[in-house]
Amino acid sequence: MKITHLGHSATLVETAGTRILIDPGNIDAQWHGLTDLDAVLVTHQHADHLDPRALPGLLAANPNARVIVEPSVLELAGKEGQSGPMPELPGASGLAAGVSVSVGSVTITAVGGQHAIIHADVPRIGNVGYLIAADGEPTLFHPGDSYEYAPDDVDVLAFPLHGPWAAMKEGIDFARAVGAPRGFPIHDGLLNDIGRTMVIGRINAMTPTELVDLRGAGAHTF
Repeated sequence: MKITHLGHSATLVETAGTRILIDPGNIDAQWHGLTDLDAVLVTHQHADHLDPRALPGLLAANPNARVIVEPSVLELAGKEGQSGPMPELPGASGLAAGVSVSVGSVTITAVGGQHAIIHADVPRIGNVGYLIAADGEPTLFHPGDSYEYAPDDVDVLAFPLHGPWAAMKEGIDFARAVGAPRGFPIHDGLLNDIGRTMVIGRINAMTPTELVDLRGAGAHTF
C-alpha cells in the first residue's frame, strides 16, 4: 500500500492496483490535477474535506472514478450545506456506516456515523470513517473528523492531529483503542511545524502507533 498525504485530510491511497482519493478539501491544493483515480471518497460535508469549487474539476478529469460519500453529502448535493453550497454529484453513491462496497479488488467499509462534537451549540452532522482493505495488503483506517470509533485489525491509521473538535487527550485514547502499529498524520492544516512536531511526538511516545510524517514526502509504502 502506497500513501501520499496531499495536505490536511486529503490522502491518496494506491493499493491492489487501485487509486483512491479521500477527502479533497479546500485547505490545500496538492490534490488538484490528479488523474487515473478509481474512486473519490468523502467522509463528511465540511469544506476542508470536500471543496465545492474544485471538486467538479477533479471529477471531470476522472470520469470513470466512483464517487462515494457519507449519505448526507449526497442528500445536500446542489443545496446549501453547513459549509456553503454543495456541488452536484452526478453518479455518486452514499455509503452508510456498516456498509461495504468494492472498487476493483479493494473493499471499502464505512464506519462511525457522526462528526465529533465541536460545541453543544453546534449541531452534529454525519461523518463516516473508511476502512480500506485488499487481500495481502495492509488495512487503512481514515476516520474523517471523529475519535469515537475504533475498528479492529487496522494496520495503518490516518491520525487527525488537530481541529476545533479535537483534544490531545482524546486523540491519545483513540490511537490506543485502534492499536495500529503504523500511521501518518492528517487534519494538520491549521498547525504550524512546532505544533505538528509536538503532537506527533506525544502520539509516538504514548500509544502503540508510530506516526510517519508524510508532509511533502511523496508516496510512502506501508
